[in-house]
Amino acid sequence: MAAADETPEAGFACADPTGDPLLRTRFALPARPATFVRRPRLTGHLDQALGTPLTMVNGSAGAGKTLLVADWASGLRHPVAWLTAESTDQAPGVFWAHVLQALRAAGVPVASEVGSPAEAGRVDQRTLTRLAAGLEGRDHPTVVVLDEFDRVVSREIAEQLEFVLHHAGQGLRLVLVTRTEALLPLHRYRASGEMTEIRDAELAFTPDEAHELLTRHGLHLSASAVQALVERTRGWAAGLRLCALAALQGTDPHTYLKQFEADHSAVADFLLAEVLDRQAPDTQDLLLRISVLERCCPDLVNVLTQRTDAEPILAALQRENAFVHYLGHSWYSLHPLFAEILRAHLRERFPGLEPELRSRAAQWLRRSGALPEALAQGAAADDWEFTARAVVDDLALGQLFTGLRSDDLSALFERMGPDVRGPAPDLVRAARELAGRDVEHGLAHLHRAEEELARDGATDPAAAGLTCALLEALAARLTGTPGRAERAAEQASALRPEVPGHLLDEHPELNALLLTHLGSARLWAGRFEDARNVLSAVAGRPGGAAMALPRWEALGHLALIDYLNGWLGRAEHKALAAAGQAQRYSLPQRSGAGLGTLVRAAVLIDRDELDEAQALLDEAAASHPRVADPVEEAGRVLTRGRLLLARGDARAALAAADAIVPAVMSSPWAEDHAAALASAAHLAQGHPESARKAVERVADRRAACAVQAARARLAAGHPQEALDMLDRLPETDRPGPAVTVRATLVRAQAAHELGDHTAAHRLVGRALLDGQREQLRLPFLECGPWIRPLLSTGRLRELAGGWLVPAAGHGRPAPAAQPQPPALVVEELSAREHDVLCRLAEMRSTEEIAADLHVSVNTVKTHLKSIYRKLAVSRRGDAVRRARDARIL
Repeated sequence: MAAADETPEAGFACADPTGDPLLRTRFALPARPATFVRRPRLTGHLDQALGTPLTMVNGSAGAGKTLLVADWASGLRHPVAWLTAESTDQAPGVFWAHVLQALRAAGVPVASEVGSPAEAGRVDQRTLTRLAAGLEGRDHPTVVVLDEFDRVVSREIAEQLEFVLHHAGQGLRLVLVTRTEALLPLHRYRASGEMTEIRDAELAFTPDEAHELLTRHGLHLSASAVQALVERTRGWAAGLRLCALAALQGTDPHTYLKQFEADHSAVADFLLAEVLDRQAPDTQDLLLRISVLERCCPDLVNVLTQRTDAEPILAALQRENAFVHYLGHSWYSLHPLFAEILRAHLRERFPGLEPELRSRAAQWLRRSGALPEALAQGAAADDWEFTARAVVDDLALGQLFTGLRSDDLSALFERMGPDVRGPAPDLVRAARELAGRDVEHGLAHLHRAEEELARDGATDPAAAGLTCALLEALAARLTGTPGRAERAAEQASALRPEVPGHLLDEHPELNALLLTHLGSARLWAGRFEDARNVLSAVAGRPGGAAMALPRWEALGHLALIDYLNGWLGRAEHKALAAAGQAQRYSLPQRSGAGLGTLVRAAVLIDRDELDEAQALLDEAAASHPRVADPVEEAGRVLTRGRLLLARGDARAALAAADAIVPAVMSSPWAEDHAAALASAAHLAQGHPESARKAVERVADRRAACAVQAARARLAAGHPQEALDMLDRLPETDRPGPAVTVRATLVRAQAAHELGDHTAAHRLVGRALLDGQREQLRLPFLECGPWIRPLLSTGRLRELAGGWLVPAAGHGRPAPAAQPQPPALVVEELSAREHDVLCRLAEMRSTEEIAADLHVSVNTVKTHLKSIYRKLAVSRRGDAVRRARDARIL
C-alpha cells in the first residue's frame, strides 16, 4: 500500500522556495467515491508500469484517469509518491520542491545531501544528480505519479525530469497522468519498448463497465439502454456519471435518459468549463463553427472560419485531448456530446450563422467528392434546391433504389416542403414515390419535372434526363408497360455519351437498375431472350455493394425465365445465387427480392417437397412489398396455386388461376401458365372437358400448355388426339425437363391406353432417366394409378428406386398407418377467425386478407395471433396443417 497515511508529521516541509505552503492534499492519493467502478482490464494494463521506466495515462477531461491510477496505486506493495501538479509549478525550484516532498510524504528516504531548492527559478544540478543516484541505489523501485501533468508546460522541467528518470535506472517508475502529450522524448521510450501507455480509447467505459457504474448510482437499465448511452457518450466516464446523477434528480430516470439533451445538462456545464473556456477566443470560435460537421479537415475548417490557421489549431486540440479526435489522413471529429453542446452554444451566440456554415460546408464537400456528407449538410441547412440538384447532377438518385442507402436518402428529403420547386426537387419526389410503389403520384412528379427541364437550365440536362429515363423504366416495370420501358432505354442510350464518364463509373447502379427494369418489362411481355440479354449483362457485372441489388433482381428474373422454360436445375442455381447476394450484402426485402424465393418454392413443388415449398412461400409472403411489379405478383400467385393443387385443393388452385394481376398490358406467359394451372385443377376435379376448354386456346403458344392440353384430351378418352397435339409442339420452344418429362409421360399413358405396352414401358423409362437428374417427382404423381404397376416391377423399379419409390431390395414395406390422436385445438375458432384461416390456407398475404375482408391489417394480425393460440401453433403453415387435421378446413 502507499505509505502517505503513515508518514510522520515531521516528514513534511513547511513551504516551497517562494514561501507558499506545501499543501498536504497535493501529495495524497485521491479518494475513490462509493460509486467508483474498478476496471481490472485497465489496472492489469497498469501493472506493466512496474516493468517500464515511463508510463503515460493520456485522456480527455473526465475520462477517469486520476481515479484509475489512484485505485491501481493503492494496491501496490511498493511506495507511491503522488503529486497533483498545478499551473503554478512552472518554476523548476517550485516543481522539484514539491516532487521531493511527495517522496518524503510517501516514506521514500531522501538523503540529506539532496537538499531542497532554495530558489524558485532554478534547481541545482547536484540536487537532481544526487536524487537520481539515491533512487537508483534502492532495492525496490519507487513509483512516482505526477497527476495533471499537462499543467506543467516548462521544457526545462521536462528535460530535468527526463535526466532523473534516465539516471535513476531501475529505481524509478514514473507515471504521468495527463490530457496532453508530455514534453519528454516519448518517441525514444516507445521505440525501445520502455513505455506503458493508456490512451482515451482504452479509458472509455465498455457496456458492462457502464452497467456497473449506473447500477452503483441506483439506475437499473436494460442492456440495450446501457448500450445506447455508451454509444451516445462514447464511453466517456464523466458523461456517464453526470447523466446518471441528472437522471436520478428527475421523477422518471429512464425517460430522462431517452430524452436526454446534452445542451441543457450538467454535461454541458462540465464541457464548457473544462474544455471550451480554457481555449483562446480564436480557438473557441473555431470549435463553435466546426460543431456543425461530422468530420473536418484543415481546408474545410478554413472555409468555415475564413482563416488559414486551422491545421495547427486542430493538431493542438487533438494533442490536448480537447475532445477532438484524429481520424487519419488529416481528418478530425468532435466528440458527439461536445459537438451537440457547441451547436447549442453557436445558436445562442450567433443566431442564424448555422445554416450559412452548413451551406458553405455542403458546397466544399460536394466539390471534394464527399456527396453523402454534402447532401446531409445541404438538408440540415434547408438548402433543398442545392441538395436536390446535387443528388440529380451527380447521378446519385439511383441509390434510392439500391437498398444500401435507400432509407437514409429517402429520410433526408422528408422535410423538403411542397414549396420547393424545380426539376431536381420534383425528380427527387418522383423517385421517393416510385420507391414506395406509389406510381400515380410518382408519375405526376416525374412529368412535371420533365416539363420543367425544358425551361430550367440550373440542372444538368444530361444527368437529369438520364435520371428521368431510370424513373420512366421503373414506372414501366411497375405498370406492365414494355413499350414505355423500351422508350426509356432508348432515351438513356442517347443521353449517356453526354454525361461525364467519371460519373457513370462512380454510379454503375443507375444503368444496372435501368437495364433490370427493362429486362423485367421484356419478361412480362414474353420476350424471354431479349430479357435474358439485358439481365445477364447486369448479373455478370462486378461492382461490389452498389451493384448488389440490381444483380440480385437480375438473377431472380433469370431464374424465373429458366423455370418457365422448364429448366429447374438452372433456375434453382440462379435463385440460390440471388439469395447469396442478399445474404452477403444484407439487402432489405424490396420489389423483386422475393422472386428468387418464389422460384425456389416452385422448383420444390415439382420435386414434391411441399412443406419446404410452403416455408419459402411463407417467407416470401412475410417480406412481400406493398405493391409488387406484375412479374413478381404473377409468379407469386401461380406458385401458390400450384402448391394448393399439389396439396389436393383444386378449388383454391382454380381461384388462384383466375386471380387478376394488375398491369396495363397482359402477359402472354402469365396467361398461358394460369390457363395450364386452371386446366390441371379441372382435371383434378374430374372435369376433363373444362380442362380442355381452359387450356386449348393457348396450346399453340407454349410447349407446357400443349402438354397440358394433351393431358386433358387423354383424360377425356382421346389418346390419339393427345399424341397428335404433342406432335404439333411449338418449334420455337426449347423446353427443359419439367416440360419434356411431362410430355413423355403423356405419350407413355397414350401408348398404354392404345395397347402398346412396350412403347409405354420404354417411354416411362426415358421419363425416369430425365426426371431423376432434376428429382422431378410431381409429374409422376400427377399421372394417376395407371403408372404404379409399371414402377413396381423390373427395370423401371430400379430406375425409380431411391428417389421416386423405395429402392428394389432395400427397406421394408411401410408399416400400416397407426391411428393418430386428434389434433389439439385449445378453443373453438370464431366465424371471423375461420374466414381468416380459410384465406390463410390459400396462402394469401396479411394485406390481401385485410383487403378481402375489408378490415385493417392490424385486425388481421390480431385474429392470426388468436388462431395460433387456439390451435397451439406459432406459424402459418402449422396453423393450416393443424386445422386440416382437426377437420376445421
